[in-house]
Amino acid sequence: MSAHTLAVWAAECRAGLLQRAPDLRQYVFAYDQSVESPDAQVSLTMPMRLESWLSRDLHPIFQMNLPEGALLEAIRRAIAKLAGDDDLTILRVTGGNQVGRNRFSLPGDSTPGVVETVESLDDLLSFPDTEELFHDLVAKYALRSGVSGVQPKVMLDATERGTAAVGGYIVKSWGADYPQLAANEFFCMTAARQAGLPVPEFHLSANGGLFVMKRFDLADTGYSLGFEDICSLQALGTAQKYGSTYERVARSIKDFVSGEFLQAAREQFFAALVLSCMIRNGDAHLKNFGVLYEWPGQPVRLAPVYDMVTTVAYIPKDVPALSLAGTKKWWPRKVLEKFAVSHLALPVGKIGQIYEEVADGVNDTQVVLSAYVKEHPEFHDVGSRMLSAWNEGVMDTLSA
Repeated sequence: MSAHTLAVWAAECRAGLLQRAPDLRQYVFAYDQSVESPDAQVSLTMPMRLESWLSRDLHPIFQMNLPEGALLEAIRRAIAKLAGDDDLTILRVTGGNQVGRNRFSLPGDSTPGVVETVESLDDLLSFPDTEELFHDLVAKYALRSGVSGVQPKVMLDATERGTAAVGGYIVKSWGADYPQLAANEFFCMTAARQAGLPVPEFHLSANGGLFVMKRFDLADTGYSLGFEDICSLQALGTAQKYGSTYERVARSIKDFVSGEFLQAAREQFFAALVLSCMIRNGDAHLKNFGVLYEWPGQPVRLAPVYDMVTTVAYIPKDVPALSLAGTKKWWPRKVLEKFAVSHLALPVGKIGQIYEEVADGVNDTQVVLSAYVKEHPEFHDVGSRMLSAWNEGVMDTLSA
């Protein structure tokens, strides 16, 4: 029988109880009144108070890391017969290893922790049969991976290359509908890095089968940073991640990012939007932007760029994930510039500099991408479509 009550932990602090009401019509979260530390706050949008937090659906901050797609199906297959497959059950089994500060456990548990095993990053990147390896990783880590997104992925710890240090990583593969997605993401993230955008450490396995990214929500000491995606900050459930606008994202950045980091956040967000247009990334939705902070009350900054993919390589007529100026299309430069001035308060000179840096980053990466296409016949079709899309994207985005 599935549990209808969970303990919620914020970092090392037990924050309160999350319950699905007996009539199943709403979810209730109540802070533990014996806890006075502000560190127990579970979200920037849910300050500590006596009154319970009620929600018809699971609260967005708790929805944020619910697995989707292939990972969700793997978890359901593993637990459905014995435990059920409702949202609270999924949180219970994945709750010891989540992105961000929040963790989940049964009310009587003394800790939400899980027993971690450690892989070798070098072995992950050099394993000859990555399809077999990924299936093994899913079997081993699915029940410890509280991470959203439809792309098949798991979270694990690995010894870092050339050191004895252990770091947290997200390992991604692909499904039948999106062949060569790992290499696609690798080159899109390379373009972001070449454009000067902040990105996490990332790798592509030797045979192109796995994309491995270091978790940016963990401090060097292993301490979990607060992470909240824009979907949660806008009080929207995961199913509504496409139901907003880039203007609202700009407003959320203004509302939640601390003043000392606001200008850099606006520049980063605009550069990421220009890059998405140039590489034809139609999946820059609300869950693919987020904020980071050490703990509640500390400065909030924009999270690094993540989840960049050339989606038109699979969906030729794909369009941007969110609307801008009332439309979903690949906007010309004048529309994006007007947005940058009106909603991000960016000066014209900075806008021009961002355009130049992003275009240079895409063009530089095209050289490496072209070489990879020639050396890897299995990537030829997807890679060629990416190159074509990038050429068109740079040309269209730079046009007036």
